[in-house]
Amino acid sequence: MFSPETETLSRKKIQELQLERLKYIVRYAYENVAMYKERFDAIGLKPEHIRSLKDIEKIPYTTKDDLRDNYPFKLFAVPMKKIIRIHASSGTTGKPITCGYTRQDLDNWSTCIARVLAMAGATDEDIFHVAFGYGLFTGGFGLHYGIEKLGATVVPVSSGNTERQIMLLKDFGATALIATPSYAMYLAETAKKMGVLGDLRLRLACVGAEASTAEMHESLRNILGVFPTENYGLTEVGGPGVAGECREKAGMHINEDMFYPEIADIEHNKVLGEGEKGELLLTTLTKEGMPILRYRTKDITSLTYEPCKCGRTLARMARVVGRTDDMLIIRGVNVFPSQIESVLMGMPELGKTYEIIVDRVNYMDTIEVRVEVGDTGLLDDYGKLEALVAKIKHNLRVVVQLDVKVKLVEPFSIKRAEGKVKRVTDLRKK
Repeated sequence: MFSPETETLSRKKIQELQLERLKYIVRYAYENVAMYKERFDAIGLKPEHIRSLKDIEKIPYTTKDDLRDNYPFKLFAVPMKKIIRIHASSGTTGKPITCGYTRQDLDNWSTCIARVLAMAGATDEDIFHVAFGYGLFTGGFGLHYGIEKLGATVVPVSSGNTERQIMLLKDFGATALIATPSYAMYLAETAKKMGVLGDLRLRLACVGAEASTAEMHESLRNILGVFPTENYGLTEVGGPGVAGECREKAGMHINEDMFYPEIADIEHNKVLGEGEKGELLLTTLTKEGMPILRYRTKDITSLTYEPCKCGRTLARMARVVGRTDDMLIIRGVNVFPSQIESVLMGMPELGKTYEIIVDRVNYMDTIEVRVEVGDTGLLDDYGKLEALVAKIKHNLRVVVQLDVKVKLVEPFSIKRAEGKVKRVTDLRKK
């Protein structure tokens, strides 16, 4: 463990620390961020009304629109001279989300990342190949400084130029890979095509920045020969390092001394109990540059507070099963892309790259899955091809409760992504 004194606190001690920090951060946000003061004053809420952890439910949610409306720096709680780093989201659906960090924020962030990497089994003897993009995206620099804090070696490759990445992985003897799960799979496919897969020394793959399934992790383990773990975070609350999987792979441990998690039923404005599935809310407990209260992540998960077999007592969040904003409603049925991935990744006859096409034909919603076959020989055998399509359709129907059109395509015919992968094309929006 990187911080055993924190990661093994009793539940009572964790809650005492959270309450102390919650009271402080609420007052700090109220006194230094105009939006929060206006929100509180509008409903007659004062910082002193927060006397227990349950009182956090009195605080209004913060949403992505709030961050966009206050672009670029209106949510900063300190003068600009104290902000020493700025990161931002990609801004693909509007203005980017900006995040400002003080020196203390960066130190805390690095600690969170170092803990997450140690949870995965990393040590100061590892050589980390970072294939996250460096720049405004939080992933590259976020992991970089956490790796350095752990005491391991960083190879800051960034994204792109896949064949060169394979060369460097081999020549530098990297033992740990930082990438999106889809790009980690692409690297594995490319290394196999180049005939050097067996020359790689990778033992760990710490993946994040996009949701992945247990089946995807198992595929990475089988193809790349690594122990894969997932880490979780988002720009709005500071970046990666909010939570990460340990070697038990029984949920992602949340850095609860830095973040207060809740699971909510937003529709009924209700906080849910342990084990119940809903939307994750996060409150930053230590952020100086840009404190965030009750942020709606839109990620659907659940929490457990039972101590882990690894010895850590930090709350664990289950794997994100989907997002409230990427849920597809097809003929009245709720479908998450992760459900489809779990089916496809569990079938060894298939490749590991796919895409989902949603359309509306004659006023009726349709959904098609295009997936690469693992063996090109199947494409020449109509009988086997037909049987495989029928098997995929059956497996998908069992999981998503819909008839899904399936199209098998040649290996490497679907475009790969070097950053976050886009699996769904929804033509209904056009």
